[in-house]
Amino acid sequence: MSLLAELRRRNVFRVGATYLLASWVLLQIMDVVSPLLNLPDWAPRLMLVILGIGFLPVLLFSWAFELTPDGIKRESDVERGTSMTGATGAKLNVVIVVFLAIAIGMQFLLWRQGPDASDAAGAAVSDATADDPTSAATDSSIAVLPFVNMSSDEEQEYFSDGITEEILNSLASVRELKVAGRTSSFAFKGQNDDLRRIGEALGVTHILEGSVRKAGDQVRITAQLIKVDDGFHVWSQNYDRELTNVFAIQEEIANEILGQLTNHLLAADTRVADVRETTPEVFDLYLKAKQRIYTRERFEIETAVEELDRAIQADPDYAPLYAQRGIATMLLSEQQYGTLPDDEANRRGKRFVDKALELDDNLAEGWAALGLYHGRLPGTSEAAIEPLMRALELNPNLIDASNWLQIALNGVGDFKGSLEVLIDATERDPLYRPAFSNALTTFNNFGQPERAEALLRKIEALDADNPDLLSARAINYLFSGRSGEGLQQMEMRSELGPMSGVERIFLSVGLLNTYQYERAAEEGSQFFRPDALFKLGRKDEAYDMAYDFASSGFPETLFILLNRDGRSKDVVDYLEERWPGIQEFADENPGTEHGYSIMAEVALAYQRVGNRERFDEAMAFVDAHLVHLDDQGLDNYLLDYSTGIYYALEGNADLAIEHLERAAEQGLPSNGPMAEISPALAVLEGDPRFADIEARMLATTNRDRAVVGLPPLDADFQVVDANGETSL
Repeated sequence: MSLLAELRRRNVFRVGATYLLASWVLLQIMDVVSPLLNLPDWAPRLMLVILGIGFLPVLLFSWAFELTPDGIKRESDVERGTSMTGATGAKLNVVIVVFLAIAIGMQFLLWRQGPDASDAAGAAVSDATADDPTSAATDSSIAVLPFVNMSSDEEQEYFSDGITEEILNSLASVRELKVAGRTSSFAFKGQNDDLRRIGEALGVTHILEGSVRKAGDQVRITAQLIKVDDGFHVWSQNYDRELTNVFAIQEEIANEILGQLTNHLLAADTRVADVRETTPEVFDLYLKAKQRIYTRERFEIETAVEELDRAIQADPDYAPLYAQRGIATMLLSEQQYGTLPDDEANRRGKRFVDKALELDDNLAEGWAALGLYHGRLPGTSEAAIEPLMRALELNPNLIDASNWLQIALNGVGDFKGSLEVLIDATERDPLYRPAFSNALTTFNNFGQPERAEALLRKIEALDADNPDLLSARAINYLFSGRSGEGLQQMEMRSELGPMSGVERIFLSVGLLNTYQYERAAEEGSQFFRPDALFKLGRKDEAYDMAYDFASSGFPETLFILLNRDGRSKDVVDYLEERWPGIQEFADENPGTEHGYSIMAEVALAYQRVGNRERFDEAMAFVDAHLVHLDDQGLDNYLLDYSTGIYYALEGNADLAIEHLERAAEQGLPSNGPMAEISPALAVLEGDPRFADIEARMLATTNRDRAVVGLPPLDADFQVVDANGETSL
């Protein structure tokens, strides 16, 4: 008998086919359950190796042994006449058909459900991004995951992070390449996640990962480029260099990656931007400082300033140091994350920014810093746009520049343009702290709570332990008329440590919307303190702060308090002493996405002093801005409230009531008697519809107070105690 015939008789081919089909099914099951069980990335590959090793022994076993009614026996001990190989073969045929049917069925399901159907671990991210049209990955996209620090010194962690970031920045300079943002990529640091889940979460098709081992003046960098959809290693390389050549390594790795992507994704002549070089010691300090600035924490930024100053002393010609020094200084203003007076932070920061651009006028972070400077000055948003656009031209993926650009666009009234920039920024880097807070606010301002919720779910799926989620949830609650729950989130955030100036704004909104004026005056943002102090009867303190704000270029709070206090002539006098006309005032004090409340205060003041011409001129500005907001697609309860005030000033009670009712329906709370808080609405007193609106807003406030454990207010806005009695 021939060898082939004997192999058939002993069912070796059938056993081999059964083993292969069963192995395929097991690997598919492993592919599904390993993310659910949080198994390491190498677990499926290990199973494949084990199954591969087991294939030959299984074939040898089927050749040497036979299954008989008396158990397994050596084939040589079984008489040919009593052999059961035929019956065993028939059973194996059935098993093969069953496994084949299972394999075909699984493949059909995967085909019907898409290439990622087996990735159950990514389900949360998929659900969070399903309604977000910006979340799909493009072919020419990559995420650079934090390189692993393999050095014996854990203090070198910043170095491996810095190398990662510099490679990321090099790739980000290529306009044709979408690079996932630094913050979101670094969210996966130290995690052993499925690369397909990471790719789906970050919306990229390729991932770069690697390691850094630093010893003395020697460094070894290992990098590997992986295709997300199938885990294929497109390219890998080790680099052993002296530390003095770290810039060359960085550029070499980035260009090697581009070379691999160029073959099928990018233009053939694509190259990364030239790397700016300095000494290893200076570069170390630069990397440390940059990492600290990213935290947006006061003490970290202050330490970064010290490190940058030491680096500047060592290499006064390295332009990136000055750019980061300017950014850090401005971020340490009391309005942001530090304690420097605003004008001092701006003045100091500008010196460093000018020096950076003097040394290198093609430095993206230098132009971004210049845009930050202009954007922080009152009435200069337009001047910020050009340098920020220049920064993004040099580095399309510079997320700070994108965030500051959307703020500048808001400042010039291009709210739709700001929305588009934010959508792009949150697609590239959803975990970048300033952008996702601004995005949640903007989505709500445009009446898009579903987009805000989708972004919030995506952030939660990517980084469930991120403490910034407390502020993010608070934003969603505050803008959807649930101030009590928003305040709860901010109270939880305050327990984690000192809050930034930005976070105190949200705390203030929650406190004011629940009628906690004492706490708002003591704990809240400085911008809201005059209002709280005024309501507490501490008018002198309120006016002192309001006049300080006005002298710094922010007169709105002063105008509100003066009108509320019956001093509208003082509003007129203040304006006319400083601006030749309404047009010049409007140029320096534009409207916002919530209306044109400062110009409405001006109109009210001129109405009260009997200057009809100036009243009409101011009202024309308010009207034009409201039309502009409608064209832009804005839709929020603060805008409806502002629109109601406009119609009340115009004398159209029906339209005023209509918009105030919409604001109340969307959850606008009460901050006291409406005609006192917004004197323009006094003309509506006596209208039962106005009384109903005020009662509805008071009910919203009492609901929010109940959420945070406070007693209700009565119709006179006095606290009702447990006995049903009121107290001051």
